Amino acid sequence: MRMADMEAVPMDRRLKRLEAVQEMVLSIDLLQSSCDDLTVFLAAVHAELSRIIYAENFYVALYDADRHGFQIVYMCDSEDEISDPDHLEVVSDQYQSLTAWVVLNRKPLILTAAQEEEISKTLPSGRFTNGKVAEHWMGMPLLRRNGSCLGAIVTQSYDPARTFSEEDQALFRFIANHIATVVDQLQTVKWLEQSISDRTALLEAEVADRKRGEQLQHALYEIAALSAEGGDVVGHYKRLHEIFGRVMYAPNFVVALYDESCQEISIAYIVDEKEDSASPDAPVVRKFPMGEGMTSLVIRSRQPWLIDGALCDELQATGRIGKLYGSRDFYSWMGVPLIVEEHLYGVLIVQSYDPDVLYNQSDLEVLNFIGNHVAAALARWTADHELKEAQAGLTRRNAELSDALESLKVAQAELVRQEKLASLGGLVAGIAHEVNTPLGICVTATSHLSEELKLVEADLNNDQLDEDGLRNFFKTAGEAVRILQANTQRAAALVRSFKQVAVDQSSDVARDFNLGAYLDEIILSLRPNLKNSSHAVNLDCPPDIEMFSFPGALSQVVSNLVMNSLIHGFDGVTGGKIDLSARREGDVVRLIYQDTGKGMDEASLQKLFDPFFTTKRGQGGSGLGAHIVFNLITGVLGGKVSVSSKSGEGLRYECLLPVRQAGKAAA
Repeated sequence: MRMADMEAVPMDRRLKRLEAVQEMVLSIDLLQSSCDDLTVFLAAVHAELSRIIYAENFYVALYDADRHGFQIVYMCDSEDEISDPDHLEVVSDQYQSLTAWVVLNRKPLILTAAQEEEISKTLPSGRFTNGKVAEHWMGMPLLRRNGSCLGAIVTQSYDPARTFSEEDQALFRFIANHIATVVDQLQTVKWLEQSISDRTALLEAEVADRKRGEQLQHALYEIAALSAEGGDVVGHYKRLHEIFGRVMYAPNFVVALYDESCQEISIAYIVDEKEDSASPDAPVVRKFPMGEGMTSLVIRSRQPWLIDGALCDELQATGRIGKLYGSRDFYSWMGVPLIVEEHLYGVLIVQSYDPDVLYNQSDLEVLNFIGNHVAAALARWTADHELKEAQAGLTRRNAELSDALESLKVAQAELVRQEKLASLGGLVAGIAHEVNTPLGICVTATSHLSEELKLVEADLNNDQLDEDGLRNFFKTAGEAVRILQANTQRAAALVRSFKQVAVDQSSDVARDFNLGAYLDEIILSLRPNLKNSSHAVNLDCPPDIEMFSFPGALSQVVSNLVMNSLIHGFDGVTGGKIDLSARREGDVVRLIYQDTGKGMDEASLQKLFDPFFTTKRGQGGSGLGAHIVFNLITGVLGGKVSVSSKSGEGLRYECLLPVRQAGKAAA
């Protein structure tokens, strides 16, 4: 409206309009202090504005600079569809719409339909408005004091007879400034209230999380302490259920164990509103094979699962799960695997039959977190149980082994005694045979001498004895005496040797002896065994080695070594040789025994001193010869022994024997 037009308006009408504007401003100020709802405030502004100018089609758009768009928070329109106040119209270009132009340019925009059509022709989209084209469109930016744009206030007319005059435009701009101030304050208040509400909610959530975290931490401490306690496992599960119930809703609690070896699931503990609960006298309620249920799904996937009714139906429809073992009346079901170092011990399950109690992802994470600690406790319980069973089995096995060892010791002692008696018996038989020869010669020589004596006596009685006859008798008698003397001395030496060795072998008392002389006697006692063979024994021992030890044990050692060589080492060998040497080295004597027999391979050599090991199994070998040698040297004689050999290179024993042993009976 031009100035001339304004002057043409009657004064009383102008005054009434000014009064209406003043009243509207006062109403806006009153609304500012009394209204905290933006929609109610804008509706009141619309009603007041309609008293001043034509405002049947009116809307307010608020701009969100962070999201680069605006929302039409209040709209009243006779032609266009009312916009959703929650819808955000993202602005990418100022010519996207008339409202976008006002918001982005922060300037008023007043257009007629013809003007809008001319501008639209220059745009790529061909349109400058999204809705119905208005005959007259008027939009004012809502600006803050710092110049930033809050949004836009718009009124429009679809009636060519109703247009906005310059006075209307000035009043609308004036009203827009007041509305911008109030909207800014209301938004600030709303933002503060929302911030306070959000902060309060955050603090409450933090307090709740902290409280739940403390409960969770305390529960973990209790689980850790529980894992170290003794007692029955079912009692542990009950205590675990009590601990878990303080962290989340868990009236229905199941511990299912999994045995991978037989693909079997065992319900070790169950407390359920619709299932049989665990009995203290029945640690395993029931067992069933790995199947198609939800517990089996957790085991197969080794992942936590949160399942409601809809997901359960979907899993069954897709074949992921099949028949359910438990009740289908649950509203929410959670199962987590109990895994320690890749070993799956079972599944921890909670479920809700209450439609008001539905578990969420956070609950699943808590259950899984606790499940990890439960798995560790379960692993420890299992290990303790297995250890106790192993200890009980070991105790039983030890008792059995102790009994077997005692029986073995008795049998071994008897075998050793029999071996010693057999050795002594062999010595007796050999000496008896050896002594029989010189004694037989002595008997023959005595008989011959007796016959010669009778003949001489007869010649003498018949006066037929002459000098030649007497001389022949003397010659025969002298030869017989020499034969008797040589053979009786030989027999006496054999008996003396036998007596000494036999007494030593049957006696367990230490005494002084000369090592060289004693070894001579031992070899002499073994002559019957060597007599009919092509094998020879060479002794190399200085005559000045005096020992105080157990000669019987030493005799047994040398005898066993020689007999082992004759029986085993020289089997199939002719012209074998045995070298026995001794040297004193300080307080010990190094005794070396070596033969030129077949020797032994490494595997047999490792078992040489084992009891009952023999290469002549089934051919009369007892397997105790070398074992007795080892025991006598390391036990009775208090020494050490080592052996070396290679196939085809003979066998070598090296013994270190103390020169003086304690004067006590041999063990």
